[in-house]
Amino acid sequence: MAYITRELERKFLRLNDFFKVILVTGARQVGKTTMLRHLASEDRTYVTLDNLMVRDLAKSDPVLFFQTYKPPILIDEVQKAPELFEQIKVICDESDENGLIWLTGSEQFEMMKNVRETLAGRIGILELYSLSEREKSGVIFEDELDFSFDALRKRQTLLPKNDVIKVFNSIWEGGMPKIQGVDSELRQEYFNSYIDTYLMRDVTEAGGITDLVKFRRFLSGCASLVSEQVNYKTLAESADIAPSTAKQWLQVLEGLHIVYLLQPYSNNALKRLSKTPKLYFCDTGLCAYLSMWLTPDTLRNGAASGHFYENYVVMELVKNYAYAKLKANITYYRDSNAQEIDVFVEENNVIHPLEIKKSATPDRRKVRKYNVLDRASISRESGGIICMCEEPIPIDKDNCFIPSNLI
Repeated sequence: MAYITRELERKFLRLNDFFKVILVTGARQVGKTTMLRHLASEDRTYVTLDNLMVRDLAKSDPVLFFQTYKPPILIDEVQKAPELFEQIKVICDESDENGLIWLTGSEQFEMMKNVRETLAGRIGILELYSLSEREKSGVIFEDELDFSFDALRKRQTLLPKNDVIKVFNSIWEGGMPKIQGVDSELRQEYFNSYIDTYLMRDVTEAGGITDLVKFRRFLSGCASLVSEQVNYKTLAESADIAPSTAKQWLQVLEGLHIVYLLQPYSNNALKRLSKTPKLYFCDTGLCAYLSMWLTPDTLRNGAASGHFYENYVVMELVKNYAYAKLKANITYYRDSNAQEIDVFVEENNVIHPLEIKKSATPDRRKVRKYNVLDRASISRESGGIICMCEEPIPIDKDNCFIPSNLI
């Protein structure tokens, strides 16, 4: 299979010239190792801690490990041997060379705690997600994402028009590199194997979860609540577990980069705001598989299509800002009157308010909700409604209809 250029490559190479160690995190099978091996020179040693003998050496004798596998080195699944971090610190402090050690890891909490305590100032940390729509189509925009009409119209010249059938094919397929273009039987077997061989093993190791039958039901329960506020009681009922266990299990899934929790917007100028995050899947293909949508057409025409479309758009925004030059804070707005705005993109102390609608002709009056920011004197700039329209269309001076394929 041909290599698919990843948007994170640019940022990775910049950090490689600046830090001695780089860690790329992300879910299993999203392409972390493939990207790093593609970027590595021939003299870089590759070693995976999925290999039991190698892992035993790393855990029992980190000094001998690095005598055996000398930098420059790429160490896969480094979370399996946190004992290496102290020795990595020693190697960094003895060398002036940047980009010495490349690491990948897919389990977040304990590893990140170890990394931050041991390698502060020596390590750059990046996150890779499954393929974005831009990566799939081979179009990587040079300009940063800008929600103004003129910038969107410029982007439109680089792409074919938005197409609902293509979009839902992409949502249903998901972004795992290995199954791009395969038929539905192979895709189904891939996700079945992904859950059984990777996910169930990882939740046992990372979260100490032993009742895998209940956990599988919990996974399906999460998929049924996609794009909704997290409800621990409902999730607990889906798997016959306590709400406190549901909260703990969801944290494990977040740590393994299976789900993404979109945090609510908070600001002292606005009272009575929701404090509950919204639940999304990092890969829409996995979510569609868990929800038993067997074809793109049944997903597109089904009751959950709007929720899947919202999940798709939110994750495209998350991926965009994970790889961009400048960071942005992505949240959603909901107050005690159940007034909700799907996404706030906050950069340079201004907010771009965005609604997400599967329709090609959504109600333009939806943007009136954005006045809540003006009443609280919070700076806002261009926003609009991300939807299935075919080209950008102005709504008013601040907002426009934004085709989802332009983000």
